Amino acid sequence: MSPTPVERLATVVEGVRAGRERAIARAMRVIDERGAQHRDLLRALAPFAGKARVIGITGTPGAGKSTLVDQLVACARAQGLRVGVVAVDPTSPYTGGAILGDRIRMQRHFLDEGVFIRSLATRGHLGGLSRSAADVITVLDAAGFDLIIVETVGVGQDELEIAQLAATTVVVVTPGLGDDIQAIKAGILEIADVFAVNKADRPGADAAVADLQQMIALGGALAHAGSRPAATGHGHGGVAAIMRPETGGLTERGWEPLIIKTVASQGAGVDELLAACTAHAKALDESGEGAQRAAQRREQRFVTLLSDLLLEEVTARQTASYREALRATRAGETDAYSAAIDLLGRALRPAEAAS
Repeated sequence: MSPTPVERLATVVEGVRAGRERAIARAMRVIDERGAQHRDLLRALAPFAGKARVIGITGTPGAGKSTLVDQLVACARAQGLRVGVVAVDPTSPYTGGAILGDRIRMQRHFLDEGVFIRSLATRGHLGGLSRSAADVITVLDAAGFDLIIVETVGVGQDELEIAQLAATTVVVVTPGLGDDIQAIKAGILEIADVFAVNKADRPGADAAVADLQQMIALGGALAHAGSRPAATGHGHGGVAAIMRPETGGLTERGWEPLIIKTVASQGAGVDELLAACTAHAKALDESGEGAQRAAQRREQRFVTLLSDLLLEEVTARQTASYREALRATRAGETDAYSAAIDLLGRALRPAEAAS
């Protein structure tokens, strides 16, 4: 006799909690495909999540984020940590699947049972973060991974969502940006807890550090006050961490972003980068800000889920009306506000009548 859906779900949940790779992969397929059981699965796993440390990696295209993630994984594994990686890729217009294949760049970790790598397609979602990314994080968290690294597409300004998922956000920039670093919109810089100036063996590394220091000191785009110490090293020689040893980045005004020079292709500065992320997590825990941020993330997740579930319910109950409202809106026959309000009213009317 074949197992019932409830029994199959229980088996997957048990396997995920035990950290079994096959069960984790099965859970992620259910979630990414938005299968019939994905709500029940997440509801069963959610109570066991919340212990992992989540680091978000974002920044400009071509900054070497994937190489940096690969090195961070190696560094964390050397410390005995189990690591999950969520690599959010652009969507193929032909298959709907992820096309960059970050897992290809991390082949050396394939046979490591302490590493699980999952690529997700953006599916056209604004912000570069897949709709399923938060759910995949829940699975990895419930599976007992100590560290979860989320790498975004790298479209730059639209990566603000990562702060809603990660406790620590690393913004990766490269030398040679010159005045361009000033042109980066405030949002992407504002979310930074740590800056990684990658490819720091190239000319202009210290200039990039100085630009970031100035932005932090002036508070401008970053909205962070306070000055920064001078960069160590000269020209583009040497790789050094730029930190505040007296406070570890935490001041009376809150956390000031640390700036770390890295050469990911050589593994240089990666230990310092992971240490900076750890220092950030420790500072937030000690100040109480970590609990506040976690509460904000839970609130945002609730609001996002409620919005998604309402949309699913409305479209399920009013399929024909939804399609007609969508057609009329696209054709300019009605405005989006009127169409949405009318459709929601139709969907809620039966429930109100029943009560």
